[in-house]
Amino acid sequence: MTENTHVVVIGGGYAGVMAANRLTRREDVTVTLVNPRPSFVHRIRLHQLVAGTDSAVVDYREVLAEGVDLVVDSVVRMDAAGRAVELASGGTVGYDYLVYAVGSGSADPRVPGAAEFAHPIATFEEAERLRPVLDAAKGTVTVVGAGPTGIETAAELAEAGRAVTLVCGGALGPYLHTRGRRSVAGRLAELGVTVLEDAEVTAVTRDAVRLGDGRELPSAVTVWTAGFGVPELAARSGLSTDALGRLLTDETLTSVDDPRIIAAGDSAAPSGLPLRMSCQAAVPMGARAADTVLSRIAGERPETLNQWFAGQCISLGRSRGIFQFATRSDTAVWFKIDGRPGAKLKEAVCKGVVKHLAAEAGKPGGYRLHRLSGGGKRRELLRTTREEVAVTV
Repeated sequence: MTENTHVVVIGGGYAGVMAANRLTRREDVTVTLVNPRPSFVHRIRLHQLVAGTDSAVVDYREVLAEGVDLVVDSVVRMDAAGRAVELASGGTVGYDYLVYAVGSGSADPRVPGAAEFAHPIATFEEAERLRPVLDAAKGTVTVVGAGPTGIETAAELAEAGRAVTLVCGGALGPYLHTRGRRSVAGRLAELGVTVLEDAEVTAVTRDAVRLGDGRELPSAVTVWTAGFGVPELAARSGLSTDALGRLLTDETLTSVDDPRIIAAGDSAAPSGLPLRMSCQAAVPMGARAADTVLSRIAGERPETLNQWFAGQCISLGRSRGIFQFATRSDTAVWFKIDGRPGAKLKEAVCKGVVKHLAAEAGKPGGYRLHRLSGGGKRRELLRTTREEVAVTV
């Protein structure tokens, strides 16, 4: 009789759901998904939740395979030696293999007053709390952070009629190619958004944002989108992490401390060279993590990470957007699709992510994008890093 293998997946986001669904390929594998929320959070729509144009949640019945046992709880500690996870509710769940996919959240702003007066929106709960604050406030909304979340939030609120100032610590949309950046700047200008580039925020008060050059910007509501952080679960559990707290793994996404712990998504740092935090990386990494587990169960050698990127898509309100194309190794190029076609492409991507998860739930093993070649740049970086380490030693 075939022995059953129990796999626990921590985190029900893009990476965790993909991994959990794919693991159901084998009938002798039991999968438990532990997640603090009863619904799937479509994180790339959180800026729409803030503006009231989308709920940013999907019923797990639409994206999660029937064979996956969903436990609505939080993991407070991983016991690698005992092969169990401790839950906030007080119980424990044992495992044979563990997939660590806890994702990311808001980073500590480390700016005086920001933790008290600014509103982060990296999680569903944060975005939901901000909505009534915006509804009750009158005056300028200041968005701090010039990445996709900051740009999308500023555009969404401005399109709804709010006065918005977008404060960029450096350039607007630092990932974007120069042509893409000009396109985004033009759209924000059309919406009436005041964009301040190379502006350092030094303090946040209840009704203002102070800059390094001495200016003080009136702000009825300050939205903080600058940077992401990861949960401290791995470090708290005694596992090796990088400086940000991401679980250190090899190129098969296996923990450097324990061959039965595999990581995926924003909370993973393969070879100390983490990928860009995005659902574009998380979904394929979830598939790769599941394949690593299945290979180990079968006694086979797991394949290594082979991540590729297509670019970055940003919504600029409901009617405009941009898809910034990039090399497979994630460097922006001159080509872009913007305007109304860009908005349609962005929406197609948002819907497509959910379709990928749903398709894997219905037909585990059908997802193949994680097998596309990501080019040789990562191999070059790994080789260079290893040579530097060898020289140092």
